[in-house]
Amino acid sequence: MRLEIPQTLEEIATFLGCRFIGDPNHLVSGINEIHMVIPGDLVFVDHPKYYEKALKSAATTVLIDQEVDCPVGKGLLISATPFDDFNRLTRHFRPTVAMYKSIGDHCSIHESAHIAPNVTIGNHVKIGANVVLHPGVVIHDHCIIDEESIIGPNTVIGYNAFYYKKKSSGYDRMHTCGSVHIHPRVEIGASCTIDAGVTGVTTVGEGTKIDNQVHVGHDTVIGKHCLFAAHVGIAGCVRIRDHVTLWGQVGLASDITVGEGVVLFAQSGASKDLDPGKTYFGSPCGEAKEKFRELAAMRQLPQMIRKMR
Repeated sequence: MRLEIPQTLEEIATFLGCRFIGDPNHLVSGINEIHMVIPGDLVFVDHPKYYEKALKSAATTVLIDQEVDCPVGKGLLISATPFDDFNRLTRHFRPTVAMYKSIGDHCSIHESAHIAPNVTIGNHVKIGANVVLHPGVVIHDHCIIDEESIIGPNTVIGYNAFYYKKKSSGYDRMHTCGSVHIHPRVEIGASCTIDAGVTGVTTVGEGTKIDNQVHVGHDTVIGKHCLFAAHVGIAGCVRIRDHVTLWGQVGLASDITVGEGVVLFAQSGASKDLDPGKTYFGSPCGEAKEKFRELAAMRQLPQMIRKMR
């Protein structure tokens, strides 16, 4: 999430009521979680296991629960509860605004777009030329739907990211302040859900076609001209390159990369990066030819066991 007006390290520390290390005039121009950070961003970390990752990331300001050496050119904010203070910041700079009418404020909707009955559009939404939104579609705040895209009935674009911190009192949600960008000529079927980025942007690339009842998690980036069949489930922060085909009920774990031109056969599951141009099958998936040979061998096992007796 970009800040409309950059804040100094001292201003952020004063708002949070915490100590800081670094130049008081050090600027914070954005707030992002670790997978999405760029220079100028603030990121939080609250476990020693991830200190190094946060301190060495592109983020130039780190909200952290222990005093550590401050890397050159960066600023630190020392907080007893970094997760809570991160939520305080995102809620302050991008608070949740309730949907109270069919089309929110500060929207840009091209005159050629077809908006069917019972569609709900949030605030600061941009909808391009010849977009079609079928009945029951919900587009949440700050989302962008580019030209000639089609969104099927009852699909929800830009709802809250599924991102929680476990506490003794239960699960606490990270405040969602990101969005979704649907690029030109995308088709999305009925009853799909594409979650907003936590602080960044979930992206669907140009020309991609998505069947009914598909879920795409927060901050996932889908390339151009992909094809996803029904009931595909994609976790958060997945990177899917161009021309990828996912057949029915494929599942992808978080924070993996699916290479360009990959094909996953139905009901396959991937928890690791997949190399470009290959076809995969199974759960956990492997190259399809090898998996089929394994299945053929398994069919021989009963006969082999009988012969051994």
